[in-house]
Amino acid sequence: MTQRSVLVVLFDGVQSLDVTGPMEVFAGASHFPDVTYELRTASLDGAPVRTSVGLTLVPDGTLADAEPPHTVLVPGGQGTRHPDPALVDWLRTHAPHAERLVSVCTGALLLAAAGLLDGHRVTTHWVVTEHLARAYPAVEVDPDPIFVRDGKLATSAGVTAGIDLSLALVEEDFGRQVALSVARHLVVFLRRPGNQAQFSAQLTAQTARREPLREVQHWITEHPDDDLSVDALAARARLSPRHFARAFQTETGMTPGRYVDRVRLEHARRLLEDTTDGVAGIARTCGYGTPEAMRRAFVKALGTAPAEYRRRFRPQPMTSTTSTSVN
Repeated sequence: MTQRSVLVVLFDGVQSLDVTGPMEVFAGASHFPDVTYELRTASLDGAPVRTSVGLTLVPDGTLADAEPPHTVLVPGGQGTRHPDPALVDWLRTHAPHAERLVSVCTGALLLAAAGLLDGHRVTTHWVVTEHLARAYPAVEVDPDPIFVRDGKLATSAGVTAGIDLSLALVEEDFGRQVALSVARHLVVFLRRPGNQAQFSAQLTAQTARREPLREVQHWITEHPDDDLSVDALAARARLSPRHFARAFQTETGMTPGRYVDRVRLEHARRLLEDTTDGVAGIARTCGYGTPEAMRRAFVKALGTAPAEYRRRFRPQPMTSTTSTSVN
């Protein structure tokens, strides 16, 4: 039986889902034959910690007494803003000895403070990516992916991205079928690859203050195959094209054309991942008109053609496996 020990570091102000999400994944995998994750939690002094939402977590013991683990997992939360220097010292001294070092959300800030991210490509919650890059210039911060692997280091974006990363680690350790079964049990998708964007076009852009502009945003999202020229959108907002373009950029933070491009790309990515529709049909559905126009958009934005994107990111068909009780 292959065994992986996972030590989850606890501290006051930790985000509860950053702890419980990955632990549920690893614990779920351990219900399968020949799969074992030995999970332990520890705080500096072994005392209970209070999470950012007021829950109390009781650790299994102290960090000083913890056996050297295969994987050290550092969650995020408000407690990463002003961390205990003793916690940073423990990470600096002991975490490098683990075979795998994982951070969830703003847990990357603790690893950076310990000097463990220098020279590595990492990600974290999009809210703090600029701060991480500015405070630690030796760290290569990629703000877009939901998780990043760099050698034995694995970092993830906010909250549920920790579940995505944990499923990827289970797949790496014990195979796709185990990870698929855990994902089905947790009612999540085993399909979000690490380099999928942290947030959608609608979340990337600000929501316009004025109702006519908000209605235009909704229209673009629901009708990517329609005429989405500035003139057509301005007419829907009952504004002159010049006034509309200026107001849209002021209130959303991007030009109408850029917003349309992102919505169409996002819609096309979902169809490539979720359906077996042909590229030509998807191109029409998403407003590109021709497969070549969609190919150019994909290569420019993602560095890959639609067919290759589908090959890499569309989930494999689920094959029937012997059912295993997961309680």
